[in-house]
Amino acid sequence: MFKKTKNIRGLICGIIGCLCYGSGDWLMMYGDPSYSGKLFWLTSGTSQIPQWRYMLAMALAFPGIVFYGIALFAVQEYIKDEKHKRIYHYLNAFGLTPWIALHLVYVVILSLFAWLNNNGFTQDAITICEALFGSFSWIILVSEVLMLPVFMFWFFLQITGKTVFKKGMAFTNVLVIFGILKTIASLMPISAFRLGFTNGLMSESMIIWFALVFLGIGLGNI
Repeated sequence: MFKKTKNIRGLICGIIGCLCYGSGDWLMMYGDPSYSGKLFWLTSGTSQIPQWRYMLAMALAFPGIVFYGIALFAVQEYIKDEKHKRIYHYLNAFGLTPWIALHLVYVVILSLFAWLNNNGFTQDAITICEALFGSFSWIILVSEVLMLPVFMFWFFLQITGKTVFKKGMAFTNVLVIFGILKTIASLMPISAFRLGFTNGLMSESMIIWFALVFLGIGLGNI
């Protein structure tokens, strides 16, 4: 009972982490979605976002990753086999590493884009920021390569009955949720809301996943 209560607290921490990261995702992107360059997220709205919003978006990432980590490590207690627990543990440790890096790339470029636009360099802002993104876009691919395996492994464990959950819970995987939300986002009219929603998709998917795991425990799907 103590371990179950501890793990539930861990999942609640995960939801808090989602709110931290998700809030940052919305703060750094919500605004007029019109754009003129190659990158759809260098918009008229982001060019007018004050610097404090970018600073807050980055600051929220630090408690966010701590709370994410608490929850994701708590989930490993629902894996039956110790060997699989260790694999999940290390995949999770590596998977948590790039979250901050990924967040930092976007925050820095968007912050620079806004600063340039508001300090007399409007004509060069898009060119400079697109070039900067071109130099560091590889970080996004590397980050995704490190982030995704833990969720894919979790799906494998659930679908093969190697966790305490019923096999059907595998289809509540965060990647499945992400795919559903991505489809919903693609159907939305172009707007500031769609931009913020799209930027926060992973955080929004995670908060739903943590909630479903929480409900799975409470409703006896284990």
